Amino acid sequence: MKKEIASALEAVLFAAGESVPIARLSLVLGVDEEEIVKTVDELGALYKKEKRGLRILHLDDKAQMCSSPEHAGVISACLETRKPPMLSPPALETLAVVAYFQPVTRAYIEQVRGVDSSYTVGMLTERGLIEECGRLEAPGRPAIFRTTDAFLRTMGVTKLSELPPLPEVSGGEGIEKLQSAIDKLTKPQQSEKPDIGEGG
Repeated sequence: MKKEIASALEAVLFAAGESVPIARLSLVLGVDEEEIVKTVDELGALYKKEKRGLRILHLDDKAQMCSSPEHAGVISACLETRKPPMLSPPALETLAVVAYFQPVTRAYIEQVRGVDSSYTVGMLTERGLIEECGRLEAPGRPAIFRTTDAFLRTMGVTKLSELPPLPEVSGGEGIEKLQSAIDKLTKPQQSEKPDIGEGG
């Protein structure tokens, strides 16, 4: 790990306060993306090994610096922030559909779930777990949605390929087959529990 690149990465990620595209870091620091990824991963491993109060995460094609999850309680107490409530079952169902089948329209989510999901989609978008990523070339040009970096952090994974495998889904059995995957998705978020309580 080149010290000057590692130092510059730390400075940028700290100042950014949010995820930064690997491609952007590569362009600004003048090194290829492979070198950036290698440095991010090495810094991340070092921070974790030394049990530092900060973490450097490699989130798919981005990098981010954040606080260490084991200090969430201390941070919350010190900053007097409320602990976010857990995701409700309807919100988890919707999030699972988006995660495994993205990009998807609200109509597709409702087809899989079998109920109106406009409120849930709106709340998940508001919480930053999913986002609009374009419009479908179809009558009415419906919005299409995908998961965000916040979703990856909340679920404790660095990329979508790390999510537990999903059984084949078909017909009216869709939600039943999603249940085991939803259960697995809820486990990593015990330390960080975003959420929405709603009925649909």
